Amino acid sequence: MKESTENIFRSIFYKYYPGLLFYATRLLGEEDAEDVVRDVLVELWCRKDLLEAGNSLQAYLYRMVYNKSVNILKHRDVQEKYCIAQEEINRKRTAFYQPDKTDIISLLENADLRKELYLSINDLPDQCRKIFKLSYIHNMKNKAIAELLDISVRTVEAHMYKALKFYVKSFTTSSQSY
Repeated sequence: MKESTENIFRSIFYKYYPGLLFYATRLLGEEDAEDVVRDVLVELWCRKDLLEAGNSLQAYLYRMVYNKSVNILKHRDVQEKYCIAQEEINRKRTAFYQPDKTDIISLLENADLRKELYLSINDLPDQCRKIFKLSYIHNMKNKAIAELLDISVRTVEAHMYKALKFYVKSFTTSSQSY
């Protein structure tokens, strides 16, 4: 029976792998396509009971490749938005700390500005505030934060994006009042 299952799986692999790879490549590009198809086939192997699914097997495999690909594309979007927000923060930070602007230096020394910045941080939702402080005040990496809080790195990234977006909005509003 074991040899029969392996032979069936081998024939499924040779029959569907090229098409699945082509499909995944069209969705994701070459970079992640092979990994997605391999993951799908490994998952299929782990669920050997589906090997007898017949005609619906092809649709099932393509749906699995599609779902995994969509998840990767969504993750890419989150990363891209995070990077854009980070670039905006860095641009504003470098403009703000420009030493040639003497009024900026006096604002840096202003206790009221520091107070507003801390109030803005404290206005964040609890999890965002905790993650933001761990990252920016304690200089922790996203992976270390995720391990410390027992959450995924993607969740940390999402909270950081939310916090940075809130921070930029809050900072822009408060700096315009000066």
